[in-house]
Amino acid sequence: MSDEINERHRVRMERKKAIIDAKIAAADKQIGIIIVNTGNGKGKSSSGFGMAIRAMGHGMKVGVVQFIKGAMQTGEELFLRRFPEEISFHSMGEGYTWETQNRERDIEKAELAWEQARKFLADPEIGLVIFDELNIALKYRYLDVEVVINDLLARPPMQHVVITGRGAPPELIEIADTVTEMNVVKHAFKAGIGAQAGTEW
Repeated sequence: MSDEINERHRVRMERKKAIIDAKIAAADKQIGIIIVNTGNGKGKSSSGFGMAIRAMGHGMKVGVVQFIKGAMQTGEELFLRRFPEEISFHSMGEGYTWETQNRERDIEKAELAWEQARKFLADPEIGLVIFDELNIALKYRYLDVEVVINDLLARPPMQHVVITGRGAPPELIEIADTVTEMNVVKHAFKAGIGAQAGTEW
């Protein structure tokens, strides 16, 4: 019986390989892509910073702008600042919106952060840019989504962009190449477990 199961599996995988190989052969474009990580689940920024490490491993220069975070240093900032020749890290927020409680100040900080973002988007030497929590700044209309989109679309052709945060606006989703929505299945916070270094920040 196991020989029969193994043979069926081999035939199925052989067919699958042919289909996947054909799709890979058809996907012959090489161009910078826009990736959006959104949704209420954990992992949006974590995924983005994983991509930063991946890009650095391939010898790419990376630029990071954090739009909301900044009141406290995160583990990713502490680690990535060890590589100043490879990554330029700008944490430009003053904390979560429920902490700052000052919309005018939040707008001012978001606009300053976007000025830095524009510098990265104009630099063809930077292979990957991460705009951490940009979706939040767009959701609360701290920045004009059309201005942001125009700047994104005018970037160097081989530059990749990762944008994170809940509530990605539909206009951004429309122009993005890859969009992932993280959904909550279970979260430790609901069981009374607080945010901890190394897992949440």
